[in-house]
Amino acid sequence: MAEAPGGEGRAGHGFPPGRVVLGVDPGTALTGYGVVARRENGVLALLECGVIRTSSKEPLPRRIREIFEGIQAIIQTFQPGAVAVEDVFQGKNVRSALTLGHARGAILLAAALRDLTIAEYSPREIKSAVVGTGNATKDQVGYMVQRQLRLKSPPTPADAADGVAAALCHFLVSSSPTL
Repeated sequence: MAEAPGGEGRAGHGFPPGRVVLGVDPGTALTGYGVVARRENGVLALLECGVIRTSSKEPLPRRIREIFEGIQAIIQTFQPGAVAVEDVFQGKNVRSALTLGHARGAILLAAALRDLTIAEYSPREIKSAVVGTGNATKDQVGYMVQRQLRLKSPPTPADAADGVAAALCHFLVSSSPTL
């Protein structure tokens, strides 16, 4: 299910919901996520990041359920005020795009059932906000996530870094007064 390589811990994170954003990089094999909070002094902090890993041997409905339940558990634990989800990018493989759409649907449903603010950003928007260019590589995204959150190393795997980047993007471009 979820692999969580660290952050400031789960229980009692002490941030009000409006200051916590869950960022998600959807995928049917690996769904990356990052939970980022804004401290009272305005500094952003990583609370947790990781991936929800599903088995390619499982049927798609089972994998979608695992993603849904994983996102629900993260939302329950961290009580975010918003969920920032990477949007489907234009691809040549229609089947892959449709499968990714199922994963996104599970994520959006988990957030909608909790009446959370949902923000969708294209991969280009996320890269531009976090790195400064929409053509950034995964390594560049990981590096900038590391720098902006003052981490010892970039989040791994890259899918987790992408989830964190989605949350960072929301903080950087959102006009919400509570963030």
